[in-house]
This record gives sequence, structure tokens and C-alpha cells, in this order.
Amino acid sequence: MRTAQLGFWWQTLGGPAPARERLQEPLEVDVAIVGAGYTGLWTAYYLKRADPTLQIAVLEREVAGYGASGRNGGWVSGFFAGAPSRYTQRSGAAALAALQREMFATVDEVGAFLYEHGLEADYVKSGQLGVAIGGAQAARLRGLVEAARAGGLGEEDLRELSAAELGERVRVRGARAASFTPHVARVHPAKLVRGLAGVVEGLGVPIYEHTPVLLAAPHAAATPSGIVKARWVVRATEGYTASLPGLRRALAPVNSSMIVTEPLPAEAWSQIGWSAHELMADEGHVFVYLQRTADGRIAIGGRGVPYRYGSRTDGDGRTAARTVSALRDKLTTMFPPAREAELAHAWSGVLGVARDWCVTVGADERHGLAWAGGYVGEGVAAANLAGRTLRDLLLGEDTPLTRSPWVTRASRRWEPEPLRWAAIRGVYGLYRLADEIERRSGRPSRMANTLDALTGRS
Repeated sequence: MRTAQLGFWWQTLGGPAPARERLQEPLEVDVAIVGAGYTGLWTAYYLKRADPTLQIAVLEREVAGYGASGRNGGWVSGFFAGAPSRYTQRSGAAALAALQREMFATVDEVGAFLYEHGLEADYVKSGQLGVAIGGAQAARLRGLVEAARAGGLGEEDLRELSAAELGERVRVRGARAASFTPHVARVHPAKLVRGLAGVVEGLGVPIYEHTPVLLAAPHAAATPSGIVKARWVVRATEGYTASLPGLRRALAPVNSSMIVTEPLPAEAWSQIGWSAHELMADEGHVFVYLQRTADGRIAIGGRGVPYRYGSRTDGDGRTAARTVSALRDKLTTMFPPAREAELAHAWSGVLGVARDWCVTVGADERHGLAWAGGYVGEGVAAANLAGRTLRDLLLGEDTPLTRSPWVTRASRRWEPEPLRWAAIRGVYGLYRLADEIERRSGRPSRMANTLDALTGRS
């Protein structure tokens, strides 16, 4: 497999670890985990730590970290997908507040894991800036901060910054205001997933690569080499869930693309600032997300071609020229000193989106099936908490995690094709139109608010 297929993060490491063996014959274990990304590996890690006698096997169609776990923007975020009202309808405000606090603590949990195991993954808990470019985004940002305050978050969790305060941290052209939260860390995603996979193997859990699961059934995972029988089969497939029989409409694989520059010269950084390495996103409806890498590059990502007909996934990471151009334009608009920087790489991957945009973690004891996913691109930290939640569910423990609002909640399935394709592509097109209207008018778009309600984003 060419390293370029996996994206820039893997390229900096010379590719994934040496190829692991395929599954050669039928197997019987306590827990069979489908997918060697963050969710599957964290679940294996916490289960084996809790009960070393468990026989666990991880089954991976490609290589560990092949999907979003090795291609994402490197945000260890203490926030998670889904409108608060979706969770409070089922569990109430107190349960949601407890889940949010647990997510904040998860950012530190990931850092503690790296420290405990002596892993270097460029982890820096630097916080996140939400940057409002133009008047409409500034108005929306203030509304988001007010909503967070009403939902119980204090100044220490999320606060508004003036344009001048933002400028003391980083200079973004056109910025009117910003928000800041300390509950986000930067990480090199491929270093994290490679290190996690190594730790899991060190605990005695085999990872079988190039071993596709053809069917995840009660107490069994079917592979080309035979059936893996298990007390529990855990689906940890996120954006690739639609490839499993019966699950084509469970999670939509939404495409996200990234570009990264060559290292910027010291003169450019002196003009930009950004010395604290905060993570950053703008407040557009079709937003971009950025990090300043440990070696002085800027990585920026956003939605390119958002969805392919029939929930198809483009595994080789090819990125359309127009997407690269759009991201490059956004980068140089925000940071003119980066205009002369050469691009080092462009790549794409898929993330999993439930119909109501909410995360789901669950376990069906009668059928021996468990699952987690629907992170909508915020899975670096959420997958860690999901893994700990699955640990408690599979061990039959009653804990605050198993009573979390995202446990066994039901999300209705996506519409069949061609409605799914038309709806997702159409909605993203309308969000882009809303951003353009806001740029011209300076006022928030009512159409975007309607779209948020229709799609489940609010």
C-alpha cells in the first residue's frame, strides 16, 4: 500500500507499522472487534486492562488506523456531535451535563495514556479558538456562547474574545471576534493510533490486518478465512459501517479533505503569531478546521465532495483539485503570510454521520452485538470515552458511563437512495449558499437555521 493513500500524517512516519498477519483460520474468542481505528483499539485496550483473562481479537479490513483515525485534523476535543436537545429529551439536562464533564476529562485521559506508555504524539493541550470572520459569524458565535452558558458551561469552559484579544494570540484577517475553550488538545493522529495499536498488541491482543468482516452477526463475525465466534462482536467501523450487510443506512460516510503546507519560515510565523498552537475553526456553516503542526506547518481541512452515491467510500484518499484550491484559498485568505508556502500534501477520508447527528454507544446482550460511532468528525476523544463505555457495558457493570445519554439511544436510518444522495449533497450546497449570503449581507442566514432544524444539527 502506498503511503500517499493514507495521507500526510502517515507519510511523516514512513507509513504504518510493518504488515500484521491476516487471520488464517476460524477463531473463537470472548470479544471480536471489527475495525482497528480509535474506537476498536480503545475498546480492546480498556477491556484487556480491566480483565486480562479476556480473549480479544481485532479484525481490520485494511491496516490499523487506515480510516479517519489516521487521517483526521488532530483535534482531541472535549466536545461531541449532536444537538443538546436530542440528548436531554431522553436523559435530561443533568445527565447531559455529566457526559459533557466526562468528555472534558477525556482530553486529559488521552494525554495521560500517552505519558503512561512513553508515547510521543505531539500532544499539546492548547485549547481551541472559534474564529468569527465577518459580522454574521460574530453574531452566531455570540449566540453559541450564550447557549453554552445557559447549558451550564462557565467562563472557564468557553468564553468570548474580542478581535483585539484574538489578535494577541493569532492574527486572522477579517476576524471580528472569537471564542476560546481550554478543553481541546492537539495531536498527531497517526502517531496516536500507531502507538495505541502497539500498546494493545503488547497486552496480548492480536490485530489481524487485511481481514475483512463480511458479516457482523449475533456472536459471530464472518471473514474470508472462516467464522470468528465470540460472546461479543463489537462494530467499530464508523464511516465504513455502510459496507456491512444490513447497515447501509445506519451511518452516512461523509467525506472530509485536508491540505498541509510545507513548514512556514520564521518571518511568516512572526506575522501570524499562533505561538500557543491552539486548534482553530471558523464559524462558517461549511467550516474549516486548522492546526499548527509541531514542525511549523498549517494543516487545514473541510468538506470537499461531501457524499458519494450509494454510501461509497474512496479509500485511496484522492482529493479533487477544486477542493484543494478551495482550501488553499481559505488558508491564504485567513493568513496572507502563508501565501508563498508550498503545499506538501492533500488527502481525504470519511467520517460517520447518524441521521440525527448524535453519537451512539450500545450493547445488545441477547445477540452479543455492540457498537459505537456517529462522531461526525469529533471522534479522537469521543472514541476513547466510547471505548471505556463499551468496556463497562460488555463487563455488565452499572456505571455512570453506562447510564450516559448516548448509550443505546436510537437514531432513525438515513433515507434510501437516491433521496440520501440528493439530500446530503443538496444540504451542503445550501449551507455554502448561506455562507455566501452571510458574507455579502453581514447578517446570519435564516435559511441556515431552517436547515439545522431539518437535518437534525440543532
